[in-house]
Amino acid sequence: MTKQEFKECFDLYFSAIRKYVYYRSGDSELASDIAQDVFLKLWEKHLPYEVQGVKNLLYKMASDSFVSHLRKKAVHNKHEDGIKLRFELNNDARSSLMEERKKSYTQALQYLKEPNRSTFLMNKMEGLTHREIASRLGLSVKAVEKRVAKSVMLLKKHLNILK
Repeated sequence: MTKQEFKECFDLYFSAIRKYVYYRSGDSELASDIAQDVFLKLWEKHLPYEVQGVKNLLYKMASDSFVSHLRKKAVHNKHEDGIKLRFELNNDARSSLMEERKKSYTQALQYLKEPNRSTFLMNKMEGLTHREIASRLGLSVKAVEKRVAKSVMLLKKHLNILK
C-alpha cells in the first residue's frame, strides 16, 4: 500500500471505524485510540490495496482490538478488585483491633483512682500541659507530673505493656 492509497483509505474509513467502535464502547477517546491503532497496524502490514478487502479487514481489526481491550480491562479489574478486597479486609481487621484496644484502654482507665484519671485525661485527651492542669486543679506542677506518670505506669501494667 502506497502513502497515497493509505491516505485515501484513512480519509474514506477512519470516521466509520471510529463510529463503529464508539457504538460498541460508548467511549469516544477509546474509539479514537482503537481506530488509530487499527490504521497504524494496517500501515505496518504493507498489504496490497483493495477497497472492499481493506474495509472488511479494518472492521475485523477494530472488532478484535475492542474485544482485546475488554479482556485486558476485565483482567485489570479482577486484580484491582482483589487488591481492594485485601485492603478492605486489612482495614476491617485493623478496625476491629482498634475497637478491641479502645475497649481495653477504657477498662484500664476504670482502675485508676479519680484524681489520677482526671489528671491523666486532661493531659492526654484535652492536651493540657502540666502547668495548665496544676492551675486548674490548684496543685503544684510536680504533683500533676507524679499523677500523670503514675497513671501511665498503671495503665501500661494493666494493658500488659509493662512486664
